[in-house]
Amino acid sequence: MPHHLSPRELAYCGLFGAAALLLPVIFHLVHLGQVFMPMYLPLVTLAFFIRPRAAAVTSLLVPLLSGAVTGMPPFYPPIAVFMAFELAVMTALISAVKTVRPHTNEWLVLIPILLLGRVIYIALVYGFSLIIRLPAEFMAGLSLLRGWPGIVLMIVVVPAVVRIGKGKARYEAAPAGKRK
Repeated sequence: MPHHLSPRELAYCGLFGAAALLLPVIFHLVHLGQVFMPMYLPLVTLAFFIRPRAAAVTSLLVPLLSGAVTGMPPFYPPIAVFMAFELAVMTALISAVKTVRPHTNEWLVLIPILLLGRVIYIALVYGFSLIIRLPAEFMAGLSLLRGWPGIVLMIVVVPAVVRIGKGKARYEAAPAGKRK
């Protein structure tokens, strides 16, 4: 069965995808890009608004496009590929859970999936470090330490943005006479 993007999903993918391309540039200007993982913020948020396949494809393409255009994230070491894979898995899972259980609290969905995403990323770093003969434990540990401020930021910001966005969507969907 073909999967067609609705105009709404296409708009969300474009808006959040553009934000995911722009935020890292801004964060990297003040040398905070690797610490706060700014590309993750809009892509993880996007997953709460659209279906899994659209979320995964957008999250897979954005880091690769950003790496090709800006060099951030780099392709060697293959951080762009690792991020693309991690983000695609995380956003597909978030979107799938919210599709099946739309009233589930955002934190109950977000926190375990963010932790799973970090496990995936660290495993990729560890495996690649072994292949190129770098100290794998050190590289994986460094990735873990660098990522935690971004995880905390997402735990604080994403649910708030999702609730604001969902509230606005309910407001706009209400008949004009019932809006407060």
